Amino acid sequence: MDAYQRYGPALLRKCQRMLQNRQDAEDIVQGLFVDMLKKGQTSLDLPYLYRAVTNRCINHLRYGENRRRLLREHDIALRGPVRIRCDEQAIGVDLLVKLSEGLDKKSIEILIYRFFDEMTQDEIAKLIGTSRKTVGKRLEKIKARVKELSQNGLRGES
Repeated sequence: MDAYQRYGPALLRKCQRMLQNRQDAEDIVQGLFVDMLKKGQTSLDLPYLYRAVTNRCINHLRYGENRRRLLREHDIALRGPVRIRCDEQAIGVDLLVKLSEGLDKKSIEILIYRFFDEMTQDEIAKLIGTSRKTVGKRLEKIKARVKELSQNGLRGES
């Protein structure tokens, strides 16, 4: 499949940045392309693949045993001091997992595009098909949640 050869390495790097685990990243990217083959989809553009792999990573972080394993592997003591502002907060796997519990899927997607992929609010709005103002409001909600988690300590269950 041409799309796998063309876009696979970039999608793998994105997944690896989010999950901080190469094996999980490979599973997600390969699963995406296997599902595409099963559906007969052969020609897709990068924005579609980018969003699809982002959503798969979010789901991977959000559910079940993966969540518990990731929180065990990324001990808060290894991360260093916690900062209050989202722009200064190190958005690691532990924080991303905690945020996925209290935010809706669209907000998590915006968080990833803004802080992992360093996209502007305009770029995010165009990618997800919403207004810049909506993106800004969701980012404020995300920042408030990060501040709340930082004050309560990331280790405790929220």
